[in-house]
Amino acid sequence: MIDLGQERILITGGAGFLGTHVQKAFLDSGARTLLIPRSKDYDLTTEEAAVRMYSDLDPTVVVHLAAEVGGIGANEAHPGRFFYANMAMGLHVIEQARRYGVKKLVVVGTVCGYPKHCEVPFVESDLFAGYPEETNAPYGVAKRALSVMLQAYRAEYGLCGVYLLPANLYGPGDNFDPLSSHVIPALIRKFGEAVSESASEVELWGTGQASREFLFAEDAARGIVLATERYDSPEPVNLGTGQEILIRELAERIAGLMNYKGHIRWNTTRPDGQPRRCLDTTRARAFGFEASASLNAGLSRTVNWWRAA
Repeated sequence: MIDLGQERILITGGAGFLGTHVQKAFLDSGARTLLIPRSKDYDLTTEEAAVRMYSDLDPTVVVHLAAEVGGIGANEAHPGRFFYANMAMGLHVIEQARRYGVKKLVVVGTVCGYPKHCEVPFVESDLFAGYPEETNAPYGVAKRALSVMLQAYRAEYGLCGVYLLPANLYGPGDNFDPLSSHVIPALIRKFGEAVSESASEVELWGTGQASREFLFAEDAARGIVLATERYDSPEPVNLGTGQEILIRELAERIAGLMNYKGHIRWNTTRPDGQPRRCLDTTRARAFGFEASASLNAGLSRTVNWWRAA
């Protein structure tokens, strides 16, 4: 058990979408000293910047959120960059945590690391049971390799590192850029623009028959804080709701929230991505985590934030 109020907690990616929620969750849980490096000051794809970050900020606990991410289109456009950047950042953060002797290192991975045809619900022991879905495999493989590095460093060097696997995240502050956003912000923006332009039709990628599990960012942040405080095991941990929804149904729910009355056309020449995603969340309950936000409530809050932004 870590006393958060006594630690100097460094959060890579702490100024980003998930990071802002994680900052608040740590402060609400009693943390007093949060260290938030910015990418313009520390390019963690380089060893030099990682060494300097640890030296400058002097952390006792590190939470590694920093990542280069995006939806299917962004993964198709930048597979090399996504592999390199995520592998390099994780590699340097973990190695320097070992060298610097931090008390705890929490690495946040991705559900994209699971095999394409993983049995549902996904259990952590199946993480390496097959190759990830092709459109996001470079990103997924890079991130799941970090779980192996953490286990190896724990075995050889005694580094207290834990690895978390959150479901697809969404919520206020999400990325709504049409070139790189994930499915929920992309749908909110598409339907919002269609309403403002009085469009009679919206085109969406795929068949709509793939399923996803979504985790509200505030819940994810609370899970990360609980794991930092209470979890100490080499085994990875899923963070999620344990519930899935078809993309077609999700689109219809968001269209309703956005007051879009037109037609939805599915472009079946474009990929669906992984066929299904749904997590077994048993392991996370052992350290007190259960998601609290329903999908309907989370979507409403996200839509309201987007409208007010």
